[in-house]
Amino acid sequence: MRDVAAELRTLDQIATLLLEQQGCCPTASDAAPLPSVNGVMSIVRNLRSLLFPGVHATDGVSSMPGVNGVRLQLFPIQTGLKREIARALEHSRQAQLRIHNTEAQQSSGAGNHITKATLLTGAFLSRLPELQRTLASDVAAAFNGDPAAKTQEEIVLCYPGIEAITVYRIAHELLALGVPYLPRIMTEWAHRETGIDIHPGAKIGGSFFVDHGTGVVIGETCEIGSQVTLYQGVTLGAWSFPRDDDGNLIRGTKRHPTLEDRVTVYSNATILGGTTVVGAGSLIGSSVSLNRSVPPNTIVTIEKPSLKFREAA
Repeated sequence: MRDVAAELRTLDQIATLLLEQQGCCPTASDAAPLPSVNGVMSIVRNLRSLLFPGVHATDGVSSMPGVNGVRLQLFPIQTGLKREIARALEHSRQAQLRIHNTEAQQSSGAGNHITKATLLTGAFLSRLPELQRTLASDVAAAFNGDPAAKTQEEIVLCYPGIEAITVYRIAHELLALGVPYLPRIMTEWAHRETGIDIHPGAKIGGSFFVDHGTGVVIGETCEIGSQVTLYQGVTLGAWSFPRDDDGNLIRGTKRHPTLEDRVTVYSNATILGGTTVVGAGSLIGSSVSLNRSVPPNTIVTIEKPSLKFREAA
């Protein structure tokens, strides 16, 4: 027969141990709740519906034509962003106070996060027309670069590269405004969904095309010009991670490569290092590993291994 009392005692012991070591793990309090991942991604889905009207349609919203219809779409985006940005700002502030062992004082900025969230939301929304134009150039680049594509609508609806780029561009705008948490929530979600890992801190020009995309990695300090194409498995990474005299990682340095305009990088190529620059118009062949700069209009390939045939024993 099951000993319920013994099971309860065991659970109480586990609960006590978990409470005692609660401080060793990151946490959120009622006073500073973290942003909601579901809430953030709901905002992204609403933004996709707005930026690609009729393709990623939101039921019952996009049916109203004209300015009134667009304004209806903007309302939930605005409301959601204010809420999630305010949470992110306040939790980030509380976390910094804990890290630096500083007493949380109301005068140090608590409460101001709501006003700041409103201002940041307005600044982000004002960037949407330019963001839409850039995304349109990305879709056009995919259509012009892929003979298998039948329509641009197909690309927006189906291609993981465009999904990852769309989420990246939204996240990058928020990161540029100084919004914590939300940009990484967005791009890591896109990474899980598409297999394409683009850090929101990367700077990427228009007409950007990621073909197939699985396994593509673009690091935080990458700088990519316009009309650049990457194929599957491409890594734009760091050569090393410098540390200070105490062994701590030095942050904020240029660690990832620069690709100038009209560069094409074929599948499984790896380009590393913050001082590595691939000149405009260059082509990096499949499986190339590169850690030094390349002049403009250069083709870089590796010698193909020769095939040998012999009779099976």
